[in-house]
Amino acid sequence: MRNSPDGHEEAVRSIASSLRYKPGALLPILHKVQERFGYVPARSLAVIADVLNLSRAEVYGVVSFYHDFRSEPPGEHVIRVCRAESCQAMGAVELVAHIKRKLKLDFGQTSANQRFTLEPVYCLGNCACSPAITIDQEIYGRVTPRRFDDLLAELEGRGG
Repeated sequence: MRNSPDGHEEAVRSIASSLRYKPGALLPILHKVQERFGYVPARSLAVIADVLNLSRAEVYGVVSFYHDFRSEPPGEHVIRVCRAESCQAMGAVELVAHIKRKLKLDFGQTSANQRFTLEPVYCLGNCACSPAITIDQEIYGRVTPRRFDDLLAELEGRGG
């Protein structure tokens, strides 16, 4: 991996080296790596561990502990559904069941065609418009099963 032809190691090493002296550097490094690649590739762990003088197990432990980090590439479209109390009280339970049926996915899964990834989130800060979801970082409030279907159809209509 030292001279990887795709430049992966060099990119990760550059990110890790630039942030290594920041207090609690591991989390900002992992966020930057995920921002760059869309997930934290397993082959990144050894590079990050080397730069920070940690074991691979320590780095892996942080990646696997925090739900924000992905260890697999996400689908083309990431759908997050708020699971906080306000959204639950306003219909998110039914919405989640509908979305799971519609996409044939459970939380943490990506569709076989790599189109969609479904993730839970525990607050989107949109409580006044519960239930809330995001599709590719765009937030939507007062989402019903029908509105979700409309959003999905609109996404498909845009060629996405």
